[in-house]
Formats: sequence, structure tokens, C-alpha cells
Amino acid sequence: MRNVPLAARGNRSGAAALQHRVDTSQPFRTRDGDAPSRGTLAGPRFRPLFRGTHVASPVDDDLLVRARAAGLLVDDAVVGGYAAAAIHGADCAPRHAPVDLVVGRRRIRSRTGLLVRQDELHDDEIVLVDDLRVTTPIRTAFDLVRRLGLVEGVVALDALARVGEFEPGDLLEYVGGRPRTRGRRRLAPAVAAADPRAESPPETRLRLQLIANGLPRPELQYAVPAVPAGWIPHVDMAWPEHRVAVEYQGDQHRTDPVQWRRDQERWALLAAAGWLVIPATWADVHRRSATFAARVQAALAARA
Repeated sequence: MRNVPLAARGNRSGAAALQHRVDTSQPFRTRDGDAPSRGTLAGPRFRPLFRGTHVASPVDDDLLVRARAAGLLVDDAVVGGYAAAAIHGADCAPRHAPVDLVVGRRRIRSRTGLLVRQDELHDDEIVLVDDLRVTTPIRTAFDLVRRLGLVEGVVALDALARVGEFEPGDLLEYVGGRPRTRGRRRLAPAVAAADPRAESPPETRLRLQLIANGLPRPELQYAVPAVPAGWIPHVDMAWPEHRVAVEYQGDQHRTDPVQWRRDQERWALLAAAGWLVIPATWADVHRRSATFAARVQAALAARA
């Protein structure tokens, strides 16, 4: 996300000049002297975010936009939680996740879409991203894992460890200086189950479900050797000793003709090399995980 700073402020000199003094494609404060008038803000060209903040109506209502709006509410506040993960590029947040705003000891109430936390952060737990104060990837993982269930905690840890380039086990050292932190007992199980090689939340959820249903832990992003091609194919999950692979197929694999053709070519090459690729869909992850796990288990048994 790129922040476009406001132009220098001064006295208004007409509507044309006003339009160039605030970048309405980014959230802005209504009370700022260079913001559009209240009458203009009440029209269809703008929409409110949190109290006292607006953005141009065509701008997507996503977590990144809401995070930047939240950062305008309290001076020196820090964006954390799922919003911080999204800012760092970690794909793990639900679509309508609230924005965490860390305000220290100040007494500010949470409101719809905004979760205010009175945590006190050290300087090395804060990073500036496009002029927005955000918790670091490892601090963000530390906060999310402590308050989420195991599966979603691992989803967040996988994503943040990948983009933040830290090892999941670093969380255990991180909590060492915070022995009385709430939720700390959730860290060790999440660290044990994490693997930042997973490339998407569905892959993490699928992996955890397969393991929970009794399958051995797979290799992730496995480079399949000895395939007669000019490139080395990779599979999402693999049990190399059985030559069985599982690949998560999101909607883009079905709707994008180029992606579909690549998948077919890759699977044909793998089949010629003796590999069985089992595709998994959204329904296999969310509705029939036990049935899908039994299918993979049967394939492993047949090739034992």
C-alpha cells in the first residue's frame, strides 16, 4: 500500500485548488483544513470510514484502507493484528476483520470495526510502512497466535513467517521475556504445527486437516526430481516415498485458461514419472475434510 502525502496546507482558494490539496484516494480526516466541505462529504462522491475519516467512494472497502483510516484516529497509535498482517503482505485475514489499534495506556473505546488495545510496545516492535506505524511481522504473529484457535493461529504464523522471513520457533524466544503474557500457552502448539513454506491459507488448513486425520506430515512445495521437462515441477504437498501429491485448486485454477493448461501439462508430466496428483477444492477443505483425508490415505496405502 502506497501513501500519497497531503499537499502543503493553507487557505482555500476555490474548489479547483481544494481538489489538489487532499488525496481523496487515501483516507483523510474530516477536520483537516484542506478536506472537502461537510456538504461535499455528505454527497455520493465520498463515504465515511471511522468517525471523522472519509475516502472517495470508488476506493475499495478493504482492510488496508480501513487500517490507514484507523491510523488517523489517534496520534502515535500503532496498527496491529490482522490489519498489520495485511499491510506486511501476509494473506491470512478474514475479509471483514476489524482493525487492531494499539494505543498504549490511553483510554479509548473500541467501536464497530475497530479493536482498541492498551498494549505497550517497544520501539523494536514497531515499523513504519508507507508512513503508517505498524507492528513488526513477528510481533503481529505473537499477538494473533495468542488469541486465535490453533488452525487460524497457524494460518497467521505460516503467512507472517514467510513474508517476515523469521522462523516460527523464534516466537518461543520472543515470549521468553514476557512470562505472564495472556495466551502464551497457544504459542508452542502453533509453532510445532507451522510451516512457512505453505503459500496460502487454504494450503495450511488442508495440511492441518490431513495431519489431524492421521496422515503423516507432507513435504511442502516439493521439487519433483527426474521429470523429463525443461523445468522442475513443484507440488503443494508431497509424500515422495509414495509418489503421491496433493494440490489445492482455488477458483483461479478453474477459471483462468492459462493456469488450467499449465496445471494439465504439469500433471501429465508428473503422471508419466509415476506420480499421482490428487486435487483438493474449497469443499474438500471446508465441508468434507475427513472424506478427502481418507482418499489420500487410501492412495498412500495402495502405493506403500
